[in-house]
Amino acid sequence: MKVDLLAIAAHPDDVELTSGGTLLKMAAAGYRTGILDLTRGETGTRGTPEIRLKEAARAAKIMRVAVRRNLGLPDAHLEMREDYKLAIAEAIRELQPRTVILPFWEGRHPDHYTAAQLGFEACFVAGLKNYPLGGEAYRPFKILYAAAYDYQRPTFCVDITKEFDRRKRAILAYASQFTPPKEQRRSKVVLPLDELEARMNSMAQYYGRLIGVRYAEGFIVKEVMQVDDVVEMQVRSM
Repeated sequence: MKVDLLAIAAHPDDVELTSGGTLLKMAAAGYRTGILDLTRGETGTRGTPEIRLKEAARAAKIMRVAVRRNLGLPDAHLEMREDYKLAIAEAIRELQPRTVILPFWEGRHPDHYTAAQLGFEACFVAGLKNYPLGGEAYRPFKILYAAAYDYQRPTFCVDITKEFDRRKRAILAYASQFTPPKEQRRSKVVLPLDELEARMNSMAQYYGRLIGVRYAEGFIVKEVMQVDDVVEMQVRSM
């Protein structure tokens, strides 16, 4: 089953928080979208791998993604290993996305920036005909990095104002993470998770202000972008 857009992330719920609105918008535009979760989030303080997989499936339906896979790599132990890279590369060969969304290459959680590097290298080796991989050689055309912190100035933003409420529903499908019973919130360890959904909503507002809309998601690319019509560019300069 091929997709046009594939979001790769370390944990279930990462995609919903950073680029869920964009996947919704692309699905509404007629593109086939997919999510590849690298781990089951089994070392997280809340929930279980089984619960999180069910929540991920529920969120995928809300976001109208055509394919969602979980590679079952070890949570909190992602590293640059050949077998991890090959597992991702084989999924890329099978799904053949034109565009891939990766986590930003810097971040608080080691799994996130490791997932970015694993994903980038997997995209490359998937296109090597003689690399020891199953399937036919294939390489995505474009790689985007999801911006998630206010210090990351995005290359461009996607207006997700119409998709924002549905994105919120997809995030809150992870009830074990974002709406647990009060007794489960008592911990001696400070969990950024308790503020994460609200913070990502604030980030959507911030990115929205950058382009003059209510809500947006930001993305970073390493290449220069091409503009063919400088008269009809959308974001105001003043």
